[in-house]
Amino acid sequence: MAEFFDALETRPHEQRERELLAALPKQVAHAQANTSALAEILKGVDAAGVTSRAALAKLPVTRKPDLHERQKAGRPQHTFGGFSAIGKGRRMRRIYASPGPIYEPEGVAADYWRAARAFYAAGFREGDFVHNAFSYHMTPGAFIMESALFAVGCTVFPAGTGQTEQQLQAIADLRPTGYAGTPSFLRILVEKAKEAGSDISSLRKAMTGGEALPPSLRDWFAGHGIDVFQSYATADLGLIAYETAAREGMVVDEGVIVEIVRPGTGDPVAQGEVGEVVVTTLNPDYPLIRFGTGDLSAVLPGTCPTGRTNQRIKGWLGRADQTTKIRGMFVHPGQVADIARRFPEVVKARLVVSGEMANDVMTLQVEARGAPQGLPERIGEAIRDVTKLRGDVVLVEPGTLPNDGKVIEDARSYK
Repeated sequence: MAEFFDALETRPHEQRERELLAALPKQVAHAQANTSALAEILKGVDAAGVTSRAALAKLPVTRKPDLHERQKAGRPQHTFGGFSAIGKGRRMRRIYASPGPIYEPEGVAADYWRAARAFYAAGFREGDFVHNAFSYHMTPGAFIMESALFAVGCTVFPAGTGQTEQQLQAIADLRPTGYAGTPSFLRILVEKAKEAGSDISSLRKAMTGGEALPPSLRDWFAGHGIDVFQSYATADLGLIAYETAAREGMVVDEGVIVEIVRPGTGDPVAQGEVGEVVVTTLNPDYPLIRFGTGDLSAVLPGTCPTGRTNQRIKGWLGRADQTTKIRGMFVHPGQVADIARRFPEVVKARLVVSGEMANDVMTLQVEARGAPQGLPERIGEAIRDVTKLRGDVVLVEPGTLPNDGKVIEDARSYK
């Protein structure tokens, strides 16, 4: 059985760097010529001269809020804010929506998001049957995983989210060997199976994403016979990095160029220093150049003990801004403001995310004057309406919340 997905994973570092940098000026020129947004952002840039990481670092960083604003301003004529190099039709298979909303195109290439590499490193092989519990509704998560599993040669059960009892029945009946989904939902399935006496022992391996996978939770899964790996991917960029059997950070994917920059700037930091993950993708359909993910990480020295030679990062270390991923969904400070604006009694609101082992608890702390009866319940309904997530509401006296500018506080434990 082959140990690697392809020969790209074991290229000498110098060869990989040479080949990536040779592709870079072509991708910059392609983006300038075929997308109106990047033609504007990169105006005056000589694409032929972008042949080094130092030259790349001089280009502007585009972040999710910039993408959202350009999309919002360009609709309905420009669905993707001028960042897509393909239009609706034969070259575009689907359009997805992420919170914001931000819309993303899917081209027609097999394994469009290149996530097959992550599954292969996690031990998934041709003939495996996989229970895919990512959402198939509007967002691309399920399709990122599904297309990757097809590329590996796996069969997929499209479980989606919710309907826990039916999912347990399907696992017991169909006996899948693998799971794809968030770690929090996998934990729910394992716990509910124990309570109900359902046999889900066929699940032996899992690929998770959308949430942090703390070591304590990984160990908990191992104690239940499931070997869990995690991948780092976004709807915009596809796979960025993935875990291997070495469990030493995450190996960067072969189809992207990753930089770690000082948050709020485009300046690369020293190796080992924590900063924002900025990615340039070589995808010709959606050619994002220096796209700031808003995620924090750091480069690890050396190469992976498995023999994969690409750069490694430590994995997800938090957010560079206050946008926070909760139960696999991004929640933006603007959404908290939208909730507060619905209620004239609300003076100030602060969303606190707590919990551990992937049990996210979302609590909206609200300063309110003369709060009428039933206000917490109505605010709770607004939370579900705006964020699509359930959250608790706690009313506090005006002047109680800290004066530190935080709208979202991530107080989760990642130990």
